[in-house]
Amino acid sequence: RLRREIEPVEPTTLARFLPAWQGVEGGVGGIDRTAEVIAQLEGVALPASVYERDVLPSRVAGYTPQLLDELGAAGEVVWVGAGSLGRDDGRIALYRPDRLGLLLPTRSADGGDDETTTSWLHQALRDHLAQRGASFYRELLAAVFAAAESGGHRRPSERETLDALWDLVWGGLLTNDTFAPLRALRWPRRSGGRRSSTARSRLGTRMGPPEAAGRWSLVADTLRTAAELAGGEPSGTEQRAALASTLLERYGVVTRDAVAAEDVRGGFGAVYPVYREMEERGRVRRGYFVEGLGGAQFAIAGAVDRLRSLRRPPGGDRAEDASTLLLAATDPANPYGASLAWPRDEARHRRSPSRAAGAYVVLHDGELALYLERGGRSLQTFAPFGDASVAEASIGALRRLLGDGRLKRLQLERLDGEAIAASPLRERLGALGFRQAYKGYVLDPAG
Repeated sequence: RLRREIEPVEPTTLARFLPAWQGVEGGVGGIDRTAEVIAQLEGVALPASVYERDVLPSRVAGYTPQLLDELGAAGEVVWVGAGSLGRDDGRIALYRPDRLGLLLPTRSADGGDDETTTSWLHQALRDHLAQRGASFYRELLAAVFAAAESGGHRRPSERETLDALWDLVWGGLLTNDTFAPLRALRWPRRSGGRRSSTARSRLGTRMGPPEAAGRWSLVADTLRTAAELAGGEPSGTEQRAALASTLLERYGVVTRDAVAAEDVRGGFGAVYPVYREMEERGRVRRGYFVEGLGGAQFAIAGAVDRLRSLRRPPGGDRAEDASTLLLAATDPANPYGASLAWPRDEARHRRSPSRAAGAYVVLHDGELALYLERGGRSLQTFAPFGDASVAEASIGALRRLLGDGRLKRLQLERLDGEAIAASPLRERLGALGFRQAYKGYVLDPAG
């Protein structure tokens, strides 16, 4: 019994541990809880579309956008772009302003060498913000028109100016004092690229496009302010120490694969010396805590105890208290595709899942049961789904996407990589609440 206490846990135990460690479906709400979640997720770059649709609501009971707006208005949180994901989405990271200089990747502090942000139009926007400070879109537009006239350039359209603005945002060079423009990116477009004509977008037309609302400023200015408040810019050692501590707070148990999944500059080698020093001082424990993830694993003592408490008896039946969780595939609480490899049956899975924006996973007792591709038209099933009770609970979890409005409709056209009409599992779908339709099988919100 004592030997088993120090044995590494199975990978599925890590998949049970991470959601619990990060407070997924913890039942706690309010602005204080929202601030705690932001502190734990600080610096991790996630698609903007999933933050308020999936990640924050899964951790903050009764989450509403006003909670994030209140923290932003109070100067408690700032967002920074970290790469485009197409025309209407991109990765962002949230930070507490006083931690921005410690955790922001170096490329975002200056970042003038990206070929996508070096045109005269991009430079005109940056020059205006550097000289005048935070500005509204109409002020930026006037500055661009003046720069075009003085430089002999063709006057850009509003669409071109807006696209240049967002190039700078995704390049990590600009931020905004509100979250309104990020939310507006998810509004449907009309012909010509404009957003739908709701009352809010009509107001945006007078003040500028809705995806340009609020005041824009240089990330470098925010960094400068943070350095002044901290009494100077942080050293490289301070930055690595802050990053190492943040990863521990986020994951409890830090592995090489978890660091690689976050695309940390310098990789695991950047934080390894810090963890080794922390181990020598007794602040973290080093060991082989999770099977198959390498020997260089570092953890907070309390995290190790909690991790081991979640393991299941060897050879036992499914636990009675097993939970079924629905998570965005990109959620840091989902270890599959990051710390853990995607499980795959070569005979059934033609292609491996991915941590794509808009995709979802269903975990049952830490095991991957379902993977729903973006758009809700293709579903992959995994070993636990073969159990009738797990299948029912997993489909019930998917139904939540319809109940809370994240998906308007779930119409499956492919199952495990093949046309659903040819799948041997299609009959089971009918027993689980799906109904046959013209192009596939449809799941209704209730049933």
